[in-house]
Amino acid sequence: MGDETENTIYEIVNQIPVTEENREQVEEIKHAVRMKNYKRALLKINELNNERAIQKEEQEREKAEEIMEKTGIVVFPKELSDEHLENTYMGLLLENPKSISRYYFLHKECYFEDEKILNIYKSILFSEGAGYAPEIAKEGFNFSKDSEEVYRLKDKLKKDVKNKNYDREEIYTELKKLFVLRKAYITNPVKNIQDKIVEIRRYKLYKQMSVEEVASAVNQVTVTDKFKRTILNKNLTSFLEEGSNNLTSGLPLPFPILTQVFKGIRKGETMAYAMPSNSGKSRFAIELAAYTAFVNKKKVLIISNEMSEEKMKLCLITTIVNNPEIQKIHGQEISITENEILALQFKADDPKKVKVDEEGHILKEKDEKQKDFIKRLQKESTQFNKIIAVTDWISKEINNSIYFMNITDHTNDELKKVIMNYYYKEKIEYVFYDTLKTDTDNIGNAEEIKKTATILSNIAQNFEMFICSSLQLSETSTLPINLNINDLAVSRTVKEVLDTLCLIKQINRENLQDYEYSLKEVDETYYDLKKYDDPDVRYYACIVDKNRAGPKPKVLFRLNLAYNSWEELGYLRLKQTNNK
Repeated sequence: MGDETENTIYEIVNQIPVTEENREQVEEIKHAVRMKNYKRALLKINELNNERAIQKEEQEREKAEEIMEKTGIVVFPKELSDEHLENTYMGLLLENPKSISRYYFLHKECYFEDEKILNIYKSILFSEGAGYAPEIAKEGFNFSKDSEEVYRLKDKLKKDVKNKNYDREEIYTELKKLFVLRKAYITNPVKNIQDKIVEIRRYKLYKQMSVEEVASAVNQVTVTDKFKRTILNKNLTSFLEEGSNNLTSGLPLPFPILTQVFKGIRKGETMAYAMPSNSGKSRFAIELAAYTAFVNKKKVLIISNEMSEEKMKLCLITTIVNNPEIQKIHGQEISITENEILALQFKADDPKKVKVDEEGHILKEKDEKQKDFIKRLQKESTQFNKIIAVTDWISKEINNSIYFMNITDHTNDELKKVIMNYYYKEKIEYVFYDTLKTDTDNIGNAEEIKKTATILSNIAQNFEMFICSSLQLSETSTLPINLNINDLAVSRTVKEVLDTLCLIKQINRENLQDYEYSLKEVDETYYDLKKYDDPDVRYYACIVDKNRAGPKPKVLFRLNLAYNSWEELGYLRLKQTNNK
């Protein structure tokens, strides 16, 4: 079986044209095959094929640009080319010229690709439908040119639509949407922006979009192109190696008690959690997003103005590697800290064969190249290979990807466009926003944050989405178990538009003996909070301050910061006097 697999992969590799640019990658693939690492070889082949597809697309673009430069004729990419749609629209107009009174295009928004079809459109404006076309529709157009060929084409277009059950309104709308994209494509001669404009027509819900929503999507990829975007779980392996009915039962959270009291995370609702600065708001967002994506198998979007893409990726790897529920899915039982992952500190299978530090991590040789060190880790550390198996698995989980956008300064309108663009493009219905702040037009005005929260609530309700935001909690002397809405750093009126709100704060190590927890809300058995020497192990009180679904318990979390491991222990309370 192994030999057959090896031969098959070699056959695939031999079909790849070797160039100076890809020679090293091809050798890497062959090396992986020799090491019997077929999974990695196939992954590298897929990456190489993707690069070749991009190069081919670039060559086609350059050819199209050359034609435009020489002839003045606009050549649109195939996604923006639709001969059938243009012909159907024109056939319907010829069949009923009176309809030009309603279904016309102004000169500034008219972008027919076929010059012959444009010529017939002019003919309808000034001949067949001249008495019905509004004067505004004729402005900017010159007269058409008639010939025997034009008459034959008109006759053919009418025959093609005769006795067909076409919806004029739908055809007109689809063509108008296409014209919006074509105009944007021509007026934005920047490759990365043009690529995003073309991509809009491939959005999963494009057919459901209105003309205005298509225009808004165009605006999002042009005006707000300043925002950095990426698929957060893409290329994690290379990132590591380079060192460089919803109301009754929503999706479960990674916390059983909160899942029960909130009835899960439900589309159409907004949730918020508030924590003090540097307490782990972004890490908590990653915990929730990773569980939603990989356990509940949903695409999610993380919008962050707090943590960079690189830090998010590292935290994502740490979370997915160590989370017990996600381990059941990727199949790798492993426990490793975030710092160990970042520093590529992996345990040796046999510490006697290689140089290791006091904790058994394989040491990098002096002047050893990163690439050579990685190869050595592959040979000497099962722990490293398990991590790579996880990151390879993550990268292929396309159907439940974690999309990421880092935005710093933005308006409410830009925030809305970002969310709606990903909704239409990828049908993303679960959004995590870290951290909810006032927009750039209202910096310093805490009351304005309610307006932003209201916009998010309206999006969630109108489009059946779940949106979870983090908020800033003030640094006050309030005991964690006594937190209330007055401890918010922002306007407390924001609570009015939220469906659920949790206030979360760390319990000081010096006060751990004052607390206890139970496994049931009403129980006879209570447990002390064990004190750990490891400073990364912390306890947090989670106070459910608002819950439209009902109960508002006080819950205890234990966080191990090094593993981004959040564990819900039970119901928290202060020790009762008669129990001491």
